[in-house]
Amino acid sequence: MKAFEIFAIYVTPFVIIAVAIKLLMKRYAVDLTDVQNQGSKPRRRFLLGAWYSDE
Repeated sequence: MKAFEIFAIYVTPFVIIAVAIKLLMKRYAVDLTDVQNQGSKPRRRFLLGAWYSDE
């Protein structure tokens, strides 16, 4: 029984933090379409040795 208590003491803060983060993410959630509608001109970027354009 003591092992279970120690396990609960260590795991409970992580569970509480995870639930809090999940609730905050729901509250401040932004959809991908919202970000795309903000608009920015396509740019060329260098990634892994190759150039590509944002479209």
